Amino acid sequence: MQPQPPYSQLPKEIQVRINEAEMKGVYANFMRVFHTKEEFILDFGNILPDGGVITARIITSPGHLKRIVSALKENLEKYEQNFGKIEEADAPKEDFGFSA
Repeated sequence: MQPQPPYSQLPKEIQVRINEAEMKGVYANFMRVFHTKEEFILDFGNILPDGGVITARIITSPGHLKRIVSALKENLEKYEQNFGKIEEADAPKEDFGFSA
């Protein structure tokens, strides 16, 4: 009989659920990032003529953030291969009173 590989090496399938409110998503036209040694905090929100509002906050570890950045980069490259180069949007010309 063959020995079983360690648990961490066994194939896994994880079922992920999403509730209806989260399925709809939220729009963001700005993001700000804070960090400590232990975590990164990403705030997504909307800047409107009369102010702004945070619509989502993600808190994650530095190691996981690196994986997120890698996945975003990979998907951006695939998008541009399929649909053409994306021109980076200009930064807002106004100072909104907060910094990254």
